[in-house]
Amino acid sequence: LPGILGMNMMFSCLFGVGFVIVRYRKNGFLKRLKATPLGAFNFLFAQLISRLLLIMIITTVVYAGCNLFIEFNMQGSYWDLLLVTTLGAMCMISIGLLIAAHTASEELAGGMLNAITWPMMLLSGAWFSLEGTHVWVQRLADVFPLTHLIAATRAIMNEGATLAQVMPHVWVISAMSAVFLAIGAYIFKWE
Repeated sequence: LPGILGMNMMFSCLFGVGFVIVRYRKNGFLKRLKATPLGAFNFLFAQLISRLLLIMIITTVVYAGCNLFIEFNMQGSYWDLLLVTTLGAMCMISIGLLIAAHTASEELAGGMLNAITWPMMLLSGAWFSLEGTHVWVQRLADVFPLTHLIAATRAIMNEGATLAQVMPHVWVISAMSAVFLAIGAYIFKWE
């Protein structure tokens, strides 16, 4: 279940944000916003918060629906799970914003988003464990936020890990979010 929830969040965050910003740019909506005192960081941060609320509502509904039909045993704290999934969603939304910050066409944005999602899906541990793979494959997997999100949520849900025990994953996800959002704001183009 942590893998399914993580992949659902990844697709919603990346494609739900990336295409919208590119469409705003293509339709001239961003060009009109450029005339206002709104800065690039403020615009991207507002997009992040609005998408985050939507993603968290959808993820909560999916989680509750799965729990209703499957009745899985939650070992850890729901508050820890909520914090980790919120930070993970912020990180993946930040990636979507970073890609959309400078992309002018939906086709290019779609290709870039697909180029990111496939390695994340394969190397995140959502489908299969990476324990038997080469060390360099495991190190490559650590580059992706979905790996840290799934590892942290799996530890909380299945093993009853506390927030302190998954803190390395939380720090990595938080740092990635800040870096992606900062770079996205720096390279953002209104037109």
